[in-house]
Amino acid sequence: MNIVPSTPEQHAELLKLWEASVRATHHFLNDRQISEIRQQIIDHQYFQHVALFHVEQEHKIQGFIGLSENKIEMLFIAPDLRRQGIGLQLLQHALTLGATQVDVNEQNPEATAFYLKHGFEVYQRSETDDAGNPFPILHMQLTSSHQHA
Repeated sequence: MNIVPSTPEQHAELLKLWEASVRATHHFLNDRQISEIRQQIIDHQYFQHVALFHVEQEHKIQGFIGLSENKIEMLFIAPDLRRQGIGLQLLQHALTLGATQVDVNEQNPEATAFYLKHGFEVYQRSETDDAGNPFPILHMQLTSSHQHA
């Protein structure tokens, strides 16, 4: 599996993968909320504001990660390919690029467990997400013992 930079021409495919992944993991969101977030991603061109990388096999994107400076802004895996090491591979790529922080929905315990397992710790909690919705966010950072030089 190779990790390659994503191009703007791939944004539509990334958005489809994002939605499938969110529906499989973000059980606290209803259809309307997912549609609203999807529209915000499109309207605010979120994908253009992060460095995107993806894993592709047989011309199909299997997972992707978005980075902004030292922060992981998004990490999504195709639902049928979860728990096969794709997320870890993308995380390790992000760490080599200097990523040390991530925000996770508290109501997504699998994501929280993933980052805890790989050396992150919660340093702060917000009651709401960035849009003011009642979805608590865990702000996590890589522990100093796990940071790569």
